Amino acid sequence: MRYPYLIVDLNKIEKNARYITNLCNENGIEVVGVTKGCCGMPEIAKAMLKGGVKFIGDSRLDNLKKIRSSGYKKELMLLRIPMESELENVVEIADISLNSEINTIRSISEISKKRGKIHKIILMIDLGELREGILPKDTKDYIRQILKLDGVILSGIGTNLACFSGILPTYKNMKELIDLKNELEDFFNIKIPVVSGGNTSALKLIENKEIPSGINQFRVGEAILTGTDVSGNRIVPVTYQDTFILVAQIIEFKEKPSLPKGKLGRNAFGNIPEFIDIGIIKRAILALGKQDVDIKGLTPLVNGVEIIGASSDHLVLDVTKSSQEIELNQEIRFKLNYSALLSACTSPYITKLFLPD
Repeated sequence: MRYPYLIVDLNKIEKNARYITNLCNENGIEVVGVTKGCCGMPEIAKAMLKGGVKFIGDSRLDNLKKIRSSGYKKELMLLRIPMESELENVVEIADISLNSEINTIRSISEISKKRGKIHKIILMIDLGELREGILPKDTKDYIRQILKLDGVILSGIGTNLACFSGILPTYKNMKELIDLKNELEDFFNIKIPVVSGGNTSALKLIENKEIPSGINQFRVGEAILTGTDVSGNRIVPVTYQDTFILVAQIIEFKEKPSLPKGKLGRNAFGNIPEFIDIGIIKRAILALGKQDVDIKGLTPLVNGVEIIGASSDHLVLDVTKSSQEIELNQEIRFKLNYSALLSACTSPYITKLFLPD
């Protein structure tokens, strides 16, 4: 076996997707399965679809292209606001994109017309998160211009929360999005089919029966992939959290002091580490480092094992109180949070193994 490797449990991901989609569908909300946390792995996209998601969305065109090349036939949504330099590929690969710049939408219109295509636009509204989106007061001007364009249609409006500033979805800001949609429909005498109201962080509104009527789309990745909601620092009920397991091998196992010896300076990452002298401890070094994964997002699955720290390609553990016997060449397994998953899936040095395949 080539270490380190990531075990991907497709059955549990499918079950997570089924629970999330059932929960949302009962409230009139369709789910876009978001694969950016796993770098658009086609196997995971397929598991999400089997679990009931409507279609797949991702923030990277490379990921969408990979999914399309796997034989995927449904719509694809580009989640990140498109770059001018990639618009030809946006129209070629994606069916829907989230947008907040009228000049970008105009360019998509021109490209779509030349190719004889219709590209769906979801206009993003900033409700306080201060990431992408136009301010509500500017929506009429934007929509007036979009409605004049050929090659694109206004598929819906949407918002993003809890990703940058940490502003949480609430009944109030979700209702603001619905009220804006109703106002725009009345003003322009049009129908806006999609109100894309949120991501994993908005699921709790459904659980608490606080979601306003009219929100009809969520873009969900984290809750399906890891069964967690980092914005609420919680586990999503009825979901699995052991969907991904990272496995690394011990390359050194020795008893050493807990306190380094010598003049202390900055480490390779410019930080000054802090250590506590607790005497001699059993230290295990794994062939895994910060170049592979976000170390802060790892949780050892052996009780009593603690992460001391890491360099670019070494992870140091204190295994003195391990509930299991530890020896050289042994493998150690870890659970990952969303941040660690994102980095592990991105790393070319980590082998990916799929269950049950």
